[in-house]
Amino acid sequence: MALHTLFITVLLTSLVLPFLVTRSNSLETNGSASQTAESDLLEFALNLDFLEAEFFLVGAEGRGLDAYAPELANGGPPPIGGRRANLDPDIKNVTFQFGLIAIGHIRSPIGLSVRATTSRRLTRPHARFLLRKLAGTWGSRATLMASICDAIVAGILGVEAGEDAVFRALLFERRNILVSPYAVTVAEFTNRISDLRNRLGREGIKDEGVVVPPSEGAEGKVSGNVLSADKYSLSYPRSIEEILRIIYGGNASVPGAFFPRGANGRLAQSYSLAT
Repeated sequence: MALHTLFITVLLTSLVLPFLVTRSNSLETNGSASQTAESDLLEFALNLDFLEAEFFLVGAEGRGLDAYAPELANGGPPPIGGRRANLDPDIKNVTFQFGLIAIGHIRSPIGLSVRATTSRRLTRPHARFLLRKLAGTWGSRATLMASICDAIVAGILGVEAGEDAVFRALLFERRNILVSPYAVTVAEFTNRISDLRNRLGREGIKDEGVVVPPSEGAEGKVSGNVLSADKYSLSYPRSIEEILRIIYGGNASVPGAFFPRGANGRLAQSYSLAT
């Protein structure tokens, strides 16, 4: 059965936000190691929940938080360039589900707590549809897990892991399909997206497409790569600075790309102030 180009596109773009896992309790901030405050990590992660909510909602229905949860938008600037994708009914339904799930994360006690304790408005993301998932939601959340072992964070982690697995499995199933008009297979497209994120992060190979050389697959024995992981099949770690490089387009101190006005919170702003 022929697949619409935009159906393939939404799956490909959904590959890019997967998990930029940071497991360390201590992060590098402005070049010096420091114990990052839990509230700062939570605030940083909340920026990424907004990005995720906007992408999935707009991709599925053409409308974002302003339509589905305007009280959470808090008057922030609307996303730029987002539009509804031409999805088949099943993928549209899954995408909309994920958008509503992101709203739930923002409404969670963690999200409410962070929003109640900050006097600044969270910056809404630049929601371009192509190559969207360069965001780093998982990275900051996994750091939170190591830092506070909070049951709510653990619940968020589990759901996010499920989302990543769903999209990567769909991509793997379609790995040999050519993406029009580029004459590039889905598998190669995922590799190029992963290469881009690795270049932006500038900390080596921490992301992989859905097909890799067998020597780089699980236990060095398989080319299928439904879940991206290191040689021990553990999620790759990323620092806050790496995540900022990716969501800003290469420089952690210069807002751009998915957050043209910059991410909100002390962590993100500390890098901007360092320039």
